[in-house]
Amino acid sequence: MTQTALNQLKNFTTVVADSSDLEAIKKFRPLDATTNPSLITAAAEQPESKELIEDAYLQAKKEGYEADELIERTIDILTVKFGVEILKLIDGRVSTEVDALLSYDTEATITKARELSKLYQSYGIEQSRILIKIASTWEGIQAAKVLEAEGIPCNLTLLFGLHQAQACADANVTLISPFVGRILDWYKKAEAVDAYPIEKDPGVLSVKKIYNYYKQQGIPTQVMGASFRSTAQVLGLAGCDLLTIAPNLLAQLEQDQQHVNAQLTVEAAQQAEKIERSEQTKESFKAELEQDLMAFQLLQGGIDGFIKARNQLSLLLRQSFGVDAEISP
Repeated sequence: MTQTALNQLKNFTTVVADSSDLEAIKKFRPLDATTNPSLITAAAEQPESKELIEDAYLQAKKEGYEADELIERTIDILTVKFGVEILKLIDGRVSTEVDALLSYDTEATITKARELSKLYQSYGIEQSRILIKIASTWEGIQAAKVLEAEGIPCNLTLLFGLHQAQACADANVTLISPFVGRILDWYKKAEAVDAYPIEKDPGVLSVKKIYNYYKQQGIPTQVMGASFRSTAQVLGLAGCDLLTIAPNLLAQLEQDQQHVNAQLTVEAAQQAEKIERSEQTKESFKAELEQDLMAFQLLQGGIDGFIKARNQLSLLLRQSFGVDAEISP
């Protein structure tokens, strides 16, 4: 019997559900799952989430929070509660994101990550099953360095270039999430191109380069391709340590019976052209980021998008519970 493309992919790569939709996670049974503010907001708008939201709000209120702080604490508790529910359905880890407003504040990111970790522990979840998700700014990466040293594993997201990947490796982070689809979108617009063949897809090539660099250098940080636009992009990275895939693409892969080969392997990476990098500093990181217009724009755009999604969730909660306060723009 012919295996589906999804089942074949699982032979090469750890498949992760890029979703907070509990029904989708039940259906596809990935090993791990990732969430972000947009996914949490979408999940919170579903009728079946009402009880989770009410429980989160009551817990925050019981802890003595009021007004703005009450809503912010409710969001943190709700985010963790979704994570706890997801962990009931999978054997691996769930990624939970720090408020994107803190992306350029190392100390505030560390504090928030510790709070989220403590919340998970209060629900009986072991630290090894949680990845704290942080934007790949210099400040976020330095926060992750501190957290990793404390035994809090991190997932560095919104990653668009080798300079960010190198800084993450230097910080000994557990996992990085280089984005594939957003890089493709940017180049299609910038170069006025409708499509690229998969072997020239700039998003796929970016992740391959990062993967090869890590394997050549013996870097233990895991690479998890993210933000896919098509199953062709997903299969173009078969063999990557992990791939986080949205439910609609998981469904397409489950219906697809084409033969799947590993496109990335440690052996091939080590035989590929050697990638040399100079030692990185804060100054060199910032300079390289500013010189890379794609990475610079997408990093800030991603942070802005996550802030907007969190604000939408804040508004939803305020309307649900009649909390009257201003939302930051």
